Amino acid sequence: MRKSIWFNLLMLAVCMCFALEAGAQKHEFAYYKRYAKANSELPKIEKKNKRVVFMGNSITEGWPMHRPEFFKENPNYVGRGIGGQTSYQFVLRFREDVVKLNPKVVIINAGTNDVAENTGPYDEELTFGNIVTMVNIAKANKIKVILTSVLPAKSFGWKREITDAPEKIKALNARIEKYAKENKIPYVDYYSALVDADGRTLPKQYSYDGVHPLPEGYKVMEALIQPVIKKLL
Repeated sequence: MRKSIWFNLLMLAVCMCFALEAGAQKHEFAYYKRYAKANSELPKIEKKNKRVVFMGNSITEGWPMHRPEFFKENPNYVGRGIGGQTSYQFVLRFREDVVKLNPKVVIINAGTNDVAENTGPYDEELTFGNIVTMVNIAKANKIKVILTSVLPAKSFGWKREITDAPEKIKALNARIEKYAKENKIPYVDYYSALVDADGRTLPKQYSYDGVHPLPEGYKVMEALIQPVIKKLL
């Protein structure tokens, strides 16, 4: 009787392992499929390559939705943001969503969801390392880089237990800016232009939830990023 029970428990464990493995194989951490079709449909690069890829999270993903005219006026601009993603996921899909598109310039906006701990505890060193990794991949493929600051965020509606977001964001921004200067990489400071008088908050005139920009917020970002893009092109 005991042998039968132990055998059944062993078989149950084996089945659970197979089920977990199958589930893991179906889970796509980087979400490569999000832009797979759009990437394949992009026109071929002409001799004068002026393609620009915006790499980021939901802030980048929402840009063409809230300000479609900006992308219509600049048809060479390609948005490759995915909501909820962290820099760890950016690194994984950087080849598919940036390198393979053969852009002249890539704009990297990373850090918001890292601080929000969307894929695990926040570690500034690892997040910064992911940004450096993307820069190195871009440079190895002769793609010019623009680094940008993390936008202000006093808190996250989906992670209210995080109460020190402003301090973490400021520290990461300072590190990104320092790295950009040391390596002669253009750095665009969205943070200073968007932050409220308290030095911590993304105000209501620019955001509907304190994290994601409204059209007015994107207009501020466009005014900052556009001259830098044109200079590189």
